[in-house]
Amino acid sequence: MRGRDRLGPVVDTVSNAFRTPDVEQPYAALGVKDDEYAQIREILGRRPTSAELAMYSVMWSEHCSYKSSKVHLRKFGELSQDTPRGPLLAGIGEQAGVVDIGQGYAVTFKAESHNHPSYVEPYQGAATGVGGIVRDILAMGARPIAVMDSLRFGPLDADDTHRVLPGVVSGVGGYGNCLGLPNIGGEVQFHDTYLDNPLVNALSIGVLRHEDLHLAFASGVGNQVILFGAATGGDGIGGASILASESFDEDGPAKRPSVQVGDPFMEKLLIECTLELFAAGIISGIQDLGAAGISCGTSELASAGDGGMHVDLDVVPLRDPSLQPEEILMSESQERMMAVVEPANVERFMEICAKWDVQATVIGEVIEGDRLIIDWHGETIVDVDPKTVAHEGPVYERPYHRPGWLDAVNANRAEDLPRDNSADGLKQSFVRVLGNGNVADKTWVTQQYDRYVRGNTILSQPDNSGMIRIDEETNLGVALSMDANSRFTFLNPYLGAQQSLAEAYRNVAVTGAEPVAITDCLNYGSPEDPEVMWQFAESVLGLVDACRELGTPVTGGNVSLYNQTGATPILPTPTIGVLGVIDDVTTRIKSAFQHPGDAILLLGETDEELSGSIWEAELHDGHLGGMPPKVRLDAEKALARVFATAAKERLLSSAHDLSEGGLAVALAESAFRGDVGFAVTLPGDDPTVALFSESAARAIVSLSGADVARFEALCAEHGVPVTRLGEVTDDQLEFVGRFSIALDEARDAWTSPIPAALGRA
Repeated sequence: MRGRDRLGPVVDTVSNAFRTPDVEQPYAALGVKDDEYAQIREILGRRPTSAELAMYSVMWSEHCSYKSSKVHLRKFGELSQDTPRGPLLAGIGEQAGVVDIGQGYAVTFKAESHNHPSYVEPYQGAATGVGGIVRDILAMGARPIAVMDSLRFGPLDADDTHRVLPGVVSGVGGYGNCLGLPNIGGEVQFHDTYLDNPLVNALSIGVLRHEDLHLAFASGVGNQVILFGAATGGDGIGGASILASESFDEDGPAKRPSVQVGDPFMEKLLIECTLELFAAGIISGIQDLGAAGISCGTSELASAGDGGMHVDLDVVPLRDPSLQPEEILMSESQERMMAVVEPANVERFMEICAKWDVQATVIGEVIEGDRLIIDWHGETIVDVDPKTVAHEGPVYERPYHRPGWLDAVNANRAEDLPRDNSADGLKQSFVRVLGNGNVADKTWVTQQYDRYVRGNTILSQPDNSGMIRIDEETNLGVALSMDANSRFTFLNPYLGAQQSLAEAYRNVAVTGAEPVAITDCLNYGSPEDPEVMWQFAESVLGLVDACRELGTPVTGGNVSLYNQTGATPILPTPTIGVLGVIDDVTTRIKSAFQHPGDAILLLGETDEELSGSIWEAELHDGHLGGMPPKVRLDAEKALARVFATAAKERLLSSAHDLSEGGLAVALAESAFRGDVGFAVTLPGDDPTVALFSESAARAIVSLSGADVARFEALCAEHGVPVTRLGEVTDDQLEFVGRFSIALDEARDAWTSPIPAALGRA
């Protein structure tokens, strides 16, 4: 076997498979279950060749086929495909969703996970996660214009967090910065269950004209199949597809295929080359090669087209000439694309690739019939119906049930925990909440990202959401936010998923943009655990119902399962990306207090809702019990309408949503970012509730006293409650009649935890 074990004979042909039906094959080592292997044999009417087994193993993996989740995900397809700005131009099933934003422009956006590879090799795992999602955007015909990321790690003081976090952040920043794409937002969170199971969810957005939209299919008999970009290597063989389809054991991953190695400079060339190919009008179909590599590109293009495909694997450019055909098919080497091109356009295609120093090779053609045929050394090693590989794999209706232990968790309410409402007690609670890792300043992370490259960033971290100008003449723009509240989702998956969506929706709305569509990245433990599958099923139901109420269709996304070590799953983490449209970015609303003397108003209703809160976790040693706050979708929509009008009328100096940490954190962050103070009177009888409740559908604003009456009338028109809290001041954070703290003292409590924990204070 030329020095190491192989997946099968050096050349295992289709004819050989017929002759040797009883050859033992290492299907279990490739993650294929007994019944799946039997299903493959039934489909083929024989045993698979080694190459076919390799293809089925990666394409039927959890990461690629969604075999445990698709019965639930289909509910997203039942939603209306209309956004507030018109029908989707492309939705679920495409490489990324495409939304009409007006003026002939569309944007495409999508989130994906690269969780398991980022634990094995943090830098490359995170970097190639960014590279992969950018290519998905590119493949739709769009120019990528920005990225975001949602990151989850174990406790800040854990040794492995100190290994994983810096590598992941460096990978995200290094790859995105080299591509020249601004990183405009996201989040970083910490919890015990993410130790050994970090989450790296990357989002990218691109812009295109309506007529530039491209889809992934291979049609036209005789059209040529061209592989272009980087050469194929041994890195990433079975990487994301197999890593993301099995739990980690207590000592690390049960399987450690090599993680993909990224080259952002090659990707930058690939982007510019592909955009010029689009502009030349010579691409009939295109597919990014990410998870499952050539197996994915060939089977999905052929399956979605009107013919079959023949491929000669011998001509695939290799970085490692010793690779066997199975390995070539499974390799997830980065910076590769596959295009379908009419014969008359091949020469021009090659000229453009040569101009950008991008390697391009004709590896096959579209043929009559419905077969995907792949040859190696003149012998046929794959002869399959591509639909059975790409779209007709196993579908599992996994058993699920509500955990019996959840009743006790829900009964153990944070509202029943002791609270210290003395002046000293409130001040200490305020300082501790500001220093909680999930609230504390993330500048140590974001300063490693270029947020302003390309010159069209309007808002970025630490504002409520990122915002990008699309048209420099009309100032048309889009806003994006990524949010997940895993603590709420643990307490009630249905409501928690809705709260995650509501928070992202609210973050977009308070900038003045109109929320129009979502993408999601659903991160859960093992689907073989009925309690985990219940969390997943309930979360999907919650999102479907909330999207229907908010009028925001799901454009696509990603599911990441098997995020657990041994029997301990991560907290269920539905990461939601919300896209908003703003007609004039010059009207955007910042989150920082701007002017001493401005009035500060609280919008929305505050209830005694402390369960799942940062106050609960920080003041009560990680306690997590009770029920999440009430979901108020009507109130969220009303709030969004208020901000859309307030932005157009330029009524507000600032706006900040209320979420983690409640009013206390929103006030403090607005003050820190504006380098000013405030004097406010807390509403209600209980200052702990007023400060730290995480009731939904709330925001604070600051504005000139001259505009207060108009703004209050606007809120009344939309049924949004308004409470006047106080005003912006100079350098004290004063809670009148309760306690006060110097701006610098409070800011130090907020800025120091992450640098101190990582030894870089």
